[in-house]
Amino acid sequence: MQVTETLNEGLKRGYHITVTADELNAKVTEKLAEAQPTIEMKGFRKGKVPMALLRKQFGQRLMGEAMQEAVDGAMSQHFDDTGDRPAMQPDVKMKNEDWKEGDDIEVEMTYEALPDIPDFDAQSLSLERMVVTPSDDEVDEALGKLAESAQSFEDKDGAAEDGDQVVIDFKGSIDGEEFDGGAAEDYPLVLGSGAFIPGFEEQLKGAKAGDEVEVKVDFPEDYQATHLAGKEAVFATTVKSVKAPAQATLDDDLAKQFGAESLDALKGQIRERLQAEYGQAARAVMKRSLLDKLDEQVSFDLPPSLVEAEAQQIAHQLWHEEHPDVEGHDHPEIEATDEHRTLAERRVRLGLLLAELGRKNEIQVTDAEMTQAVMNQARRYPGQERQFFEFVQKNPQMRQQLQAPIFEDKVVDYIFELAQVEDKDVSKDELKAAVEALEEDEAVEV
Repeated sequence: MQVTETLNEGLKRGYHITVTADELNAKVTEKLAEAQPTIEMKGFRKGKVPMALLRKQFGQRLMGEAMQEAVDGAMSQHFDDTGDRPAMQPDVKMKNEDWKEGDDIEVEMTYEALPDIPDFDAQSLSLERMVVTPSDDEVDEALGKLAESAQSFEDKDGAAEDGDQVVIDFKGSIDGEEFDGGAAEDYPLVLGSGAFIPGFEEQLKGAKAGDEVEVKVDFPEDYQATHLAGKEAVFATTVKSVKAPAQATLDDDLAKQFGAESLDALKGQIRERLQAEYGQAARAVMKRSLLDKLDEQVSFDLPPSLVEAEAQQIAHQLWHEEHPDVEGHDHPEIEATDEHRTLAERRVRLGLLLAELGRKNEIQVTDAEMTQAVMNQARRYPGQERQFFEFVQKNPQMRQQLQAPIFEDKVVDYIFELAQVEDKDVSKDELKAAVEALEEDEAVEV
């Protein structure tokens, strides 16, 4: 194998690779020798067919496979020898397209090499972590919301009002004919909840226990049951009882409904949850600060192909956000702007920097972390979890999409451990303002 450099400009590389006819012939002979023990041919015992006969019978069939393996091996050897890592799949073209058996293979390979990433001293980085301590009022507010979710109802005398629960029997009909799914008994309906089609609940306001109410409604034109859509229906309704919402008592019994041993234990759980939520928000703010510092302090050449591909992706995503009615890729060609390329440069720079830091420090995503990520995504497709798992197993690109954010967060956490991090006590409103500012920046940057 001979390798001759033809291009070396910035990160662009070009090489002329020659695989000699003798090397290719040796590769074919090697493959025939591997197969020889298993080959049977008339007139010969298994494994005893002469090599010359095997070459005549199978040589041409193995030649293409041997050529591909020889070129792949030459490329792999080149990258081992040079230490280059291509930014994207190398462009490989065969130069002697009129090749015939007995000729050398002439190949042109071009690619952009990943740049050398400069070292940086993570211990010299100074970061600020916002710390919010949940107040008693915040805990009480969250407890009150939990109490509302556990709301119960008690019988009342008088007419039903918004927020009251009416227990009803009803039968629905269209043009005097009852329809499937239009009847129920002892149905608890909270007035004002919007659980029934528009107009139904309003006609039960003012009703008392024992009242018979004829409820007339029009099914919406876009109703999911097409045989009912747009039609007028009459529901013969019996109000069996009217109940008013009962104020939940904040006591140990309430706490036990949520799996806590006591009210104090429940408050402790709420405080921990709030603390975790604030901590997660503060981490997002500190991560953005870290990335900004890295973008300012670390500089190196970027592979133009990666930047352009990222810019095109950003432009494409923005276009679809501006045209949400267009699905798929049936749209005009989208051109990336200088603004897109500026953002792409930041993304590529930070991506390469974090990837290199993770590689040097042997940071990896574990099988358990990947399994958890797949499970989290699978929950978005109830009833199709198994199919989603199989899809991920067969789709390397999908696995990479799930793995990338986990890997990035692990590298970021590694830097946090080395950096000089100072805790700063702030209010909930200050943290909220920082998060909102972060979200606004991310919206602008896609």
